Amino acid sequence: SFIIYGLDKLLAILKKYRIPEGILLSLSIIGGPLGSLLSMLIFHHKTKKLLFYIINIISLIAWIYLTYKLC
Repeated sequence: SFIIYGLDKLLAILKKYRIPEGILLSLSIIGGPLGSLLSMLIFHHKTKKLLFYIINIISLIAWIYLTYKLC
């Protein structure tokens, strides 16, 4: 998800066709919340959208919890 967020930021800068927000959020939920959060901070992408912070933080907590319970 880190690479996809970075690619979307590049596409935004170039004013090209963008990656839909639903796909970005889905990547965060499926397994890339840490990469998504890091890319938001490094690329300054989607930082004004509270929904992205909420989804990424909840997903990260869920992944940490699941990893703890399964290991």
